[in-house]
Amino acid sequence: MARDEIPPTRHKARPAAHELARYEGLFAARTRGMRSSAMREMMALTERPEVISLAGGLPDTSTFAPELYAKLMSRVAAESTARALQYGPTGGMAVVMKGIVKVMEAEGTMVDCEDVIVTTGGQQVIDLVCKTLIDPGDVIVAEAPTYPGAVPTFSAYEADVVQIEMDEEGMPIDALVATLDALGAEGRRPKFIYTIPNFQNPGGVTMSLERRQRLVEVARERELLILEDNPYGLLRYEGEPLPTLYSLDASSAGRGGASDLVIYLGTFSKILSPGVRVGWAVAPRPVLEKLNLGKQGADLCSSPVTQLFVAAYLEEQDWMGYIRTLRELYRKRRDTMLEALEKHFGDRARWTKPQGGLFIWATLPQYIDTTDLLARALESENVAFVPGRAAYMDGRGASSMRLNFAGIREQDIREAIRRIGKVVDEQVGLFGTLTDSPPPPARPPAEAPAEESGEMADVVDLPRRRAQGR
Repeated sequence: MARDEIPPTRHKARPAAHELARYEGLFAARTRGMRSSAMREMMALTERPEVISLAGGLPDTSTFAPELYAKLMSRVAAESTARALQYGPTGGMAVVMKGIVKVMEAEGTMVDCEDVIVTTGGQQVIDLVCKTLIDPGDVIVAEAPTYPGAVPTFSAYEADVVQIEMDEEGMPIDALVATLDALGAEGRRPKFIYTIPNFQNPGGVTMSLERRQRLVEVARERELLILEDNPYGLLRYEGEPLPTLYSLDASSAGRGGASDLVIYLGTFSKILSPGVRVGWAVAPRPVLEKLNLGKQGADLCSSPVTQLFVAAYLEEQDWMGYIRTLRELYRKRRDTMLEALEKHFGDRARWTKPQGGLFIWATLPQYIDTTDLLARALESENVAFVPGRAAYMDGRGASSMRLNFAGIREQDIREAIRRIGKVVDEQVGLFGTLTDSPPPPARPPAEAPAEESGEMADVVDLPRRRAQGR
């Protein structure tokens, strides 16, 4: 076969029922609750040039200069070939840990290298925490909506996830306390509280300072662990930075900078590149030891090649300058998407206006199901997004969608929103035809955006629900 010839792709038919039955008795019970990740299923769309995808949690890696990539990899090859190609410590290479300490310091969080474990991306932290803490039926408290990538992990470990609906300041702590009291009355105690306090994925909102402080107080009063997922903290486009939950607890605990109830999750996926697959966790020492044991059984160690690449980058480059470049680029793209939503969605939807991060959460009228809308948008308009149900454990979120504004050019953002808006118009028109009445708007014309504040996300509107069920 010539070098430029591509072999034909072989598509295997789905297994028939009798073929599946052969293996059914072999599968572990937990596989029955496993769910596919909505983002993983749609990653294949990024390979289709005709599709404009707002679905993935993608940063713009084209901003990283090829010459710099070659230079850094050449340094790794010249100085550390043997180390790069060898197994590394399970907990991570010391040179990378030192760099992680500097990155966290840039966000006002002081940690010790001995409290850090390097992981294969931030996703592995969620998996390791569940592996360490969760038995089938154990309770996790999370925001609603929550990170769609956490949903299949929680499901795989058979957790009972109680989701608390957010408002424009993040998770309401009064609702959290009421939920904890209700669980306590049943004799149940959550293993941890999972939260994304900065520019929440997918909600786009930021937890206010007052709620951060109160969350830490509640966790300390009740001796509960918090898993603080913070991939986007340095990607702030407006407003004043807020302290991490880890730093708030460390200062209140008076333990010389270390928190004994917050497990902090960080990653280079959004501020450098997801392809390097380097993340980290900072955790109390007893928890850290169990995370290390869990990682030994998972992959032995994260890639020394990419760890050394990250270390070289942090040592010799103005990495904060690169983040400032990303901030300006993503801010413009956020504003472009907000303008496009106003033009093509108008009063037929409501959406968040994040102060940072990568995502906008849009909600359509209740009679529109975004899972069905996605199928129509892909088929007729070649455009994709993440339907809202992917961010809930119980099927809620049917009328919402997550939109990524960071990964594509401004002209593609405008075109993608135009195409989605066209399909929405068709659905609105169909509703009017079937009901023989004008469809109600999702956003009342007189509704005003929330006032801006340095302590919370600015929102156009975020749907509020009273239900706090599981």
